[in-house]
Amino acid sequence: MVIMFFLIFFLLYGGLHLHFFMKIRAAFAPGAAAQAILLFLLFLGLMTPVIVRTAERFDLEALARLFSWVGYTWMAVLLLFCSASFLIEFYRIVVWIAGWVLRAELAGFIPSPGKLFFLPLALSLVATGYGLFEARHITTERVEIRTEKIPKEAGRIRIVQISDVHVGVLVRGERLAAMLRVVREAGPDLIVSTGDLVDGQLNSMAEAETQLRELKPRYGKFAVTGNHEFYAGFDDALEFTTKAGFKILRGEVATVAGVIALAGVDDPTSRRLGPHGNLSDREVAAGGNGLYTILLKHQPRVERGAPGTFNLQLSGHTHNGQIFPFTLITRLYFPFQTGNYSLANGALLHVSRGTGTWGPPVRFLSPPEVTVIDLIPG
Repeated sequence: MVIMFFLIFFLLYGGLHLHFFMKIRAAFAPGAAAQAILLFLLFLGLMTPVIVRTAERFDLEALARLFSWVGYTWMAVLLLFCSASFLIEFYRIVVWIAGWVLRAELAGFIPSPGKLFFLPLALSLVATGYGLFEARHITTERVEIRTEKIPKEAGRIRIVQISDVHVGVLVRGERLAAMLRVVREAGPDLIVSTGDLVDGQLNSMAEAETQLRELKPRYGKFAVTGNHEFYAGFDDALEFTTKAGFKILRGEVATVAGVIALAGVDDPTSRRLGPHGNLSDREVAAGGNGLYTILLKHQPRVERGAPGTFNLQLSGHTHNGQIFPFTLITRLYFPFQTGNYSLANGALLHVSRGTGTWGPPVRFLSPPEVTVIDLIPG
């Protein structure tokens, strides 16, 4: 499965690099030497994930960080360039068809090869610049739930959800500290992480571990696995999460404050590694025994027949596409993409856009979020 993912990734990403190369060649007609240099640079861009992972494996942190910042920012530029370029190409085809149908000369409405390169390049650079800014400005999404399952004497219970933080070579230090400041300022009674807390090799992560451990809400911190816990090295990811102060729920239920049941399930990617891989969401959530039950599940998929055994499902994973227009693509795979959704039997699903970034340190029209859920006796 992992091999197939990377094969598809490199085929698609390689195709985008080829498109960029063809646009440059059409616009400038560079000589053989210039083309060779360009192809080498584009090859480095294509191989960024491999170079970064190899550098991390050999503890070459400076090299990993350099290639991460340059290579993954380039990834965002290329994705946005090709998106704009394909849109302009569609316009060019429409003009050509219109000219053929009307038997009219419409060549003046078709951009030159130079414009076909520079226009999408300018748009992608502007969008990427804004996306670097957007990725560091976390929004607070608030969800208020009134329920008779919370007794009046318990008062309001505030849960803060983080998801898809992707602590790693790019998300650490001050960037992680900025995320945790938002969490701390929300005044949580309870913190939950709905998967992908870590990303990549877990080298030199003592500082990040300490930063997370310093969060000490009165009812504790709980986490479930995501697919990137598997990619990072499952045992190492679990060890990091535990040392950061989280109780990891793997097909089990934890009772909080005597009034809330947290039911956590493994992500399907890692579930086969655990002892509870065969338990359904319904079976796990049923362990809530009538308390207000929250299902923590990384991917926003709702298991048939499960709503009602839980009252609230908290998920992430989609990043809401992270970089528009990929929001439109992720929506094809995840109908529950971001925000709140009413489910059967009065249950509610909230899907986080994610707190960090995967790959490019960029978000475009999909700002990161920390979610504040207030459970109020009602």
